[in-house]
Amino acid sequence: MNEHYPNMNTVANKPTIPNNLPQPSTDTREHSERVKKHILHQIQQHNGSISFADYMQICLYEPGLGYYSAGCEKFGPGGDFTTAPLISPLFAQCLGQQCQEVLQTLAPSNILELGAGNGKLAQDILDFLAKHQQLPDTYFILEVSAQLQQQQQKTLQKSEHIDRIKWISALPQDFNGIILANEVMDAMPVELFHLNENGNHQLVVSQKNEEFCWQLSSPRSTHLKTQIDKIAKTLPKDVRSSGYTSEFNTNLSPWIKSLASCLARGVILLIDYGFPEAEYYHPQRSTGTLMCHFQHHAHSHPLIYPGIQDITSHVDFTEVAAAATDNDLKILGYCSQGAFLLALGLLEKVNQKDFEAKQQVKRLTMPHEMGELFKVIALGKNVEQSLLGFTIQNQPQRLHSQERL
Repeated sequence: MNEHYPNMNTVANKPTIPNNLPQPSTDTREHSERVKKHILHQIQQHNGSISFADYMQICLYEPGLGYYSAGCEKFGPGGDFTTAPLISPLFAQCLGQQCQEVLQTLAPSNILELGAGNGKLAQDILDFLAKHQQLPDTYFILEVSAQLQQQQQKTLQKSEHIDRIKWISALPQDFNGIILANEVMDAMPVELFHLNENGNHQLVVSQKNEEFCWQLSSPRSTHLKTQIDKIAKTLPKDVRSSGYTSEFNTNLSPWIKSLASCLARGVILLIDYGFPEAEYYHPQRSTGTLMCHFQHHAHSHPLIYPGIQDITSHVDFTEVAAAATDNDLKILGYCSQGAFLLALGLLEKVNQKDFEAKQQVKRLTMPHEMGELFKVIALGKNVEQSLLGFTIQNQPQRLHSQERL
């Protein structure tokens, strides 16, 4: 049985902390204990268990408690993980070039960044666009975390473009321009499911002796049951019966719908790690894609360190494409991050004498680094142009469903 999903058919014992993980500081541990008590109370209030999506929502986003809502550092060497904009400004320069191509065809022309991290990507994109005389009318930032919004404002307050930046609390209406989301979808709460010889189950979070544990449940919504059953039908019987655990993002389709509704004309550019459906729910991927990040250590134990570690899952890009099509968005391109950046002139932007920059390029583009695991998908509304970022590789045919949707 999977180490991080033990004893699926019964309530499990206290979750084990991997030996290689660093120890939290005293303050951090005390914060995690407060989050834990809050979740245990929620479990008691909901007849002994809550869905994993609810658990993940609290761990990441509960005001004053969640990982993205509390004050701990998240990005870079002092945080828990590093994103592409922090690896190199070359990433933003390539995105800036793609934005430039789109913005010059639109009037008015704006950029909306969803989940702007520490603000570095916004800063570097605006600097690039200023250099090429293609600044947007407004650079909107929609950030759900008040703590991250403060960090973004600190990063951007000295920018010469600060007058063009506007923080908003909800999606705008009749938006013209580009919507950017880099590593946003992977942080959406997901539901877990487990297939075995006894049927198809939802995996929920319970407690035993004041410690979190897993428990099997009947699917708690008709929609989730339908999705789990459809996924199960794509898998061989022996794979299902021997135990197969994965996740489904019930928030993804409504989120794409909301983006489509707010966009009048322009492009949605989504960058994240993930797979097409056929690879996501592959028979050999029997433990799913759920991962946690704590002080630059990746592991698969989400029931430990609540509120002080990141919890993510990979993105099913077939689900993204299906939701886009359902909401009258056109798929303009789909490719690996490596191919996307190279098509936008990444190598031409590098000083060949700069060893550090060349190492950064490798991290962004090599298949064993971020180049292949991360994908880029572009969705368009009332635009017909082809995009430079997909001229080396464009594989929307890989997003075909296995008759699941």
